[in-house]
Amino acid sequence: MTGRNGRTVRDLRRANRTAVLQRLYFDGPLSRFELGPATGLSSGSISNVVGELIADGLVEEAGSVDSDGGRPRILLRAAPGSGHMIGVDVGETRVRIELFDLTLTELSRVEKPLEQRRYEVDGIVGHIRDGVAEVLAAASVAPEQLLGVGIGVPGIVEHTPGRGAVVHGQTIGWDAVPLEELLREGSLLPESVPYFIDNGAKALGQAEMWFGGGRGAHNAVVVLFGSGVGACLVTPEVEHGRAVEWGHLTVRVRGRRCRCGALGCLEAYAGAEALLERWREAGGRPPEGADEETALTAMLAAAYPLVGGDTADGGRTADPVALAVLEETAEYLGAGLSDLINLFQPERILIGGWAGLQLGARFLPAVRRHATAYALRHPAQKVSVELGRLGPDAVTVGAAILPLADFFARGGRRPDPAPTGPAPAWRTVLEERAPR
Repeated sequence: MTGRNGRTVRDLRRANRTAVLQRLYFDGPLSRFELGPATGLSSGSISNVVGELIADGLVEEAGSVDSDGGRPRILLRAAPGSGHMIGVDVGETRVRIELFDLTLTELSRVEKPLEQRRYEVDGIVGHIRDGVAEVLAAASVAPEQLLGVGIGVPGIVEHTPGRGAVVHGQTIGWDAVPLEELLREGSLLPESVPYFIDNGAKALGQAEMWFGGGRGAHNAVVVLFGSGVGACLVTPEVEHGRAVEWGHLTVRVRGRRCRCGALGCLEAYAGAEALLERWREAGGRPPEGADEETALTAMLAAAYPLVGGDTADGGRTADPVALAVLEETAEYLGAGLSDLINLFQPERILIGGWAGLQLGARFLPAVRRHATAYALRHPAQKVSVELGRLGPDAVTVGAAILPLADFFARGGRRPDPAPTGPAPAWRTVLEERAPR
């Protein structure tokens, strides 16, 4: 039966299940009495929906609380073991694969190092396949129990009919790579388990908006500062969040050549790879054979010895070369943030990614100062610039949120066919869980 607004009875039941399941997930444990005002549903609807969710194994009892003069009220919560998700971060130095239960508690993880940042497609596909098998085996979880596998990748992701996710990663040499198709070939996962593949900066943004520094914000930009730089924009007009190729904004005409091939990109000055190269060119000495994370640690210790260095000798002086390059990088990042402030006028800007977190609070005051100086005064006065709160695993958490958001949108029901598009309405989930 279809109503005047085009919604069927099945649609309404799914929406009611979604409302109850989300409230228990984000705000639980809650009693049936509390679920009514929290969801806007009648007591009869709450009783029916809760009964269904308990029968499906998605909701369980979690103790009781005293009521005013009556019987104790039973508390309910989302059942952690009722679903599992895998999050994958195809990063700059490694591929990280993590298995989570429904409440995003980590059950197992593996990391596959990338030798000399080699992004051969077959190698990445093999790492993901092997990693998925290993985390499932380590936690004794059957593939059929998965709600999906979320994957954060560098580059632009296009969802095409029949082929699924295709990745355009110019900076890593990927030209229209049909990643979803390749993962399906020889996969141990059944066809009913979907892949959700999206940009890594967007995955980071989703994690921070759900559980980190973005909670409660309606307009935010989450910046991924690693070997390169990228961003995710979240506004009411962009309900799913949108990856922004911020690193390829031109900041200097006829400037340094970026790894994308163009001249003068922000990433050619502010990404960790470029930062370390500029230190080397200026006479700095990164540790021989060290990976980027180790080399950046050494640079930070050289520039700020009282923070990152060995002070046992009674007082090392700062390396002026390392300090000058870092200060210049802070100005480039601040100028880049000013463009985001002027264009989108966000409430918050959060800086995450391994390099952003490693430089941390020592780097942030200068970035804020330059962002304010370069931006228009009115929007600059309204934005806060902070570090992300979820640490180096934020991309894998955000990737796992992709299948979780899809699960919520379906009212806690698993899809029959494997979808070929992105997870729907994760921004809508954020709005649904807002305090009432």
